[in-house]
Amino acid sequence: MIRIAFEISDSSTLPRTRSGLILFSFIVLFLLAPCAACRKRPAPPQPYLAFVANHRSDSVATVNLATLRIKALIPVSQGPAQIVARPRTRELYVLTDSGTVSVIVYPELRVTRSLRVGSSARHLVFSADGRQAYVLDPAEKQVVFLDCEAGKDPVRLKLGTAPENLVLTPDGKTLVISDSAQNCLYFLSAESGKLLGKVGVGKGPGPLVALPYGAKVFVADTQEEKITAVETTTQQILSHIEIGSKPTALLMKPDGGEIFVLSGSGSSMTIVDAFHDDVEQILPAGREPAAEVMNRSGNLLYVANAGDGSIMTIDVQNRVVLASTQAGTEPRALALTPDERFLAVADRAAGSLAIMRTNPPALITTIPVGAEPVDAVVPGWVDER
Repeated sequence: MIRIAFEISDSSTLPRTRSGLILFSFIVLFLLAPCAACRKRPAPPQPYLAFVANHRSDSVATVNLATLRIKALIPVSQGPAQIVARPRTRELYVLTDSGTVSVIVYPELRVTRSLRVGSSARHLVFSADGRQAYVLDPAEKQVVFLDCEAGKDPVRLKLGTAPENLVLTPDGKTLVISDSAQNCLYFLSAESGKLLGKVGVGKGPGPLVALPYGAKVFVADTQEEKITAVETTTQQILSHIEIGSKPTALLMKPDGGEIFVLSGSGSSMTIVDAFHDDVEQILPAGREPAAEVMNRSGNLLYVANAGDGSIMTIDVQNRVVLASTQAGTEPRALALTPDERFLAVADRAAGSLAIMRTNPPALITTIPVGAEPVDAVVPGWVDER
């Protein structure tokens, strides 16, 4: 630290002219500037960690994205299939086929508790504040309400059918659940669990997305070549949108203007206008597109093609494929780092996590993580101090 002291014993020692005062001020600022810069300099960011659910290894691999090495291999319940970061916390919820949720905390990298859902567990979503979670138990034909704060016993509601997919409306009030056996959607109160309504849609309703505002959801009719738009407050069908191939995955653009519909069997991607419920464009994809993720601004889309091992980078505004990067054998899940500089790619067949640079798109390395990695997530900065 630089210490500056001025000893004034006589006013005659101070500069008397205006130019002298200016020079004196510059000297003081020059000496003090380094100290001010030191005080304002932010602490260096900690490395991101990628968490990968290994379905056949019954584990979650933690990869340090600074060193590109496995930091920990965390045992969880049998058959981890989905991993979700709980909002506003340093917790990860790992869903397993065996019907439990293993809760991992970081940076400690350990399981703190195990929550029993039922005979199975599928498709967990959180409320915006992270206090409540909703998860399906298809084997027991029920939806389960988890209190993440108080640790109360879960509330289980029977639907009398086999729920497949779930979405929470942006206002946090309504749960919409697709049922592929009954070809319908159920609407439940997110607070009370009361059944609000039910509507028949197309055959094999599966993945769902909701507009970020308003009261409208879209469901992929996986056994038909269309998606269906439904108004959530009245539970009325608004339109059936023909897309020319069977949909397998849906992604809503952050501003809600467009939906990107993947077709695994058709090896294509359909862009749907979410305001007017019509098809804008159909683009070819790689073989068996399986997963997609978009950056926050909505101008770049990444598509994992499970059939040929490639990752497509798409300029959304100009509808141009910027790159097709070979990333492995069977990529099934994608996760962007919060700064969007890197893309983590879970390769189910190769048992590895590929790390790609996003600008320009390029493969950096692949890291063996376990048997059959099926999902990945990269939460925010980890404080390891």
